[in-house]
Amino acid sequence: MPPADALRIARAFLPDRWYGNRALYYYARVKMRTDPLYPGVIDALRGTTAPLLDLGCGIGLLAHALRSNGVSMAYRGVDIDAPKIAQAKRGAARAGLQGVAFDVVDLAAGMPAHSGSVAILDVLQFVPPQAQDACLDAAIASITPGGKLVIRTGLDDGSTRARTTRRIDVLSKYIHWMPSAPTAYPEADALRAKLEGAGLRATFTPLYGNTPFNNWRIVAARD
Repeated sequence: MPPADALRIARAFLPDRWYGNRALYYYARVKMRTDPLYPGVIDALRGTTAPLLDLGCGIGLLAHALRSNGVSMAYRGVDIDAPKIAQAKRGAARAGLQGVAFDVVDLAAGMPAHSGSVAILDVLQFVPPQAQDACLDAAIASITPGGKLVIRTGLDDGSTRARTTRRIDVLSKYIHWMPSAPTAYPEADALRAKLEGAGLRATFTPLYGNTPFNNWRIVAARD
């Protein structure tokens, strides 16, 4: 993302006072500048108008990236982490984002009712395997004609990148950025079979850019 756009988005996460904690400001600024996730998801969703449900939205950076790039479908972000949702609401309000909402939801207990598009970004590996299948099934059932399912996930392919991804995901639990450690990473063939078996046409694209991670973008839509 262009530096000026990343800076503007990050400023929504500045503390109220000059001496406050700026960790989220720096996190947002670096994330928006360096992570290929946002251009990849924007490219996948551009031109769609179906409402978007962002599962595991964190502090809501995808909403900022979409609006910054003129992508204006209705957006709802959900996450199990209540403090992150509080920061997402605060950041969206400070940035004046329109047509966005955020809620605390535990995906292990089920996905909220939705029809349209669904984003599952860097989340699947943190959901227990049995709930992971249920989450995917619910997301697939939510995709309407004209909507898309956009996933970014590490894949279990035995590569060095896969091992690095797992180590960093485990670390994110111990530094308290994620509420749980990773449990299982999807296998590409099994994930493709699930999507195509449900009538979705799926495209798998590497989305690790200059990072050492084994991240892939999967975009699926109904024919």
